[in-house]
Amino acid sequence: LSRIQDMHVAKNEQDIGVYAGLLGASYMIGRCFASLFWGVVADRIGRKPIIAFSMFSVVIFNTLFGLSVKYWMAIATRMLLGSMNGMLAPIKAYSVEVCRPEHHALGLSVVSTGWGIGLVVGPAIGGYLAQPAKQYPNLFSENSIFGRFPYLLPCLFISLIAFAVLISCIWLPETLHMHKNLEREVEMVGDSRAAPHREVPHPEKSLYKNWPLMSSIIAYCVFTLHDTAYSEIFSLWAVSEKKYGGLNFSSKDVGQVLAVSGAGLLLYQIFVYRHVHKYLGSIISSRIAAALSIPLLATYPFMTHLSGTKLGLAIYFAAVIKGAFATTILTGTCILQNSAVSQNQRGAANGISTTAMSLFKAIAPAGAGVL
Repeated sequence: LSRIQDMHVAKNEQDIGVYAGLLGASYMIGRCFASLFWGVVADRIGRKPIIAFSMFSVVIFNTLFGLSVKYWMAIATRMLLGSMNGMLAPIKAYSVEVCRPEHHALGLSVVSTGWGIGLVVGPAIGGYLAQPAKQYPNLFSENSIFGRFPYLLPCLFISLIAFAVLISCIWLPETLHMHKNLEREVEMVGDSRAAPHREVPHPEKSLYKNWPLMSSIIAYCVFTLHDTAYSEIFSLWAVSEKKYGGLNFSSKDVGQVLAVSGAGLLLYQIFVYRHVHKYLGSIISSRIAAALSIPLLATYPFMTHLSGTKLGLAIYFAAVIKGAFATTILTGTCILQNSAVSQNQRGAANGISTTAMSLFKAIAPAGAGVL
């Protein structure tokens, strides 16, 4: 929001949500056009090269985003980052192929956890490192590069992390040809309720005629739209003034809430989710989480009447529980997608899923910002 204000794009406070939503949607639009391509390529040449190239694109375009001085440049760099970062589809296939069948749920939950923590820790890093010349005048001068580009520091910090991950890709094993006998792939342990006797599809069968795959993708898209809209609006709502129905939080306050919810999400996925999946399966656990999300979200408007410790406890608890519900649903639908296809179609299947999901995620921030 501060970036948009500094660029003088928003003429009044009501416009901020619109422009912030469009900026958030630009990444998903780029990914929507390219995800299927990256998934198919990953099925041809392997998962590892696509993962490494994606991390390289993050290093380049994320740094350029921090150097943006015009709104169109910010939009362009985010869209290019979305189109060049083809990691999500191959990494889902990779997480299934690198694990034994009984650990597929844990493998995919780690992917969901990584994505969820990124959505949480990323804004937290932005809250602490954005505008360093104003937040930490003793360390950064207004005449320094971080004074001229007030959002370069958090972007550079993320790019350095991405560069470290890029180097670590050297030691990643390739999994595309790990399983020689596709017909003997077995159903994951503990999801008998979701698919009691999965028959591995013929390699030439059209993915678009695979109803178990398509139905899980539809559910996945609906829930990603909901979760992205929530993520887009939460920070905007939290920093809004009380008279607009917000919490009047500072950027640091929002960063702390997101950091706490990210830590809770990590603990849930590592220690709790696999037991939930084992006893309930993907479908039933997703249904329960979706149903319980409704009354939870209905409590948010009433939090504006709280203050002090009560407000802090309420918002921390709600953010952690909301994150647990969202990852339960999204991980469950991802498991269903990967168990519906054989290995040589897994990259393409995840590419279709990512393409459709990116379209919904592009609509979500723009629509939520307008509303």
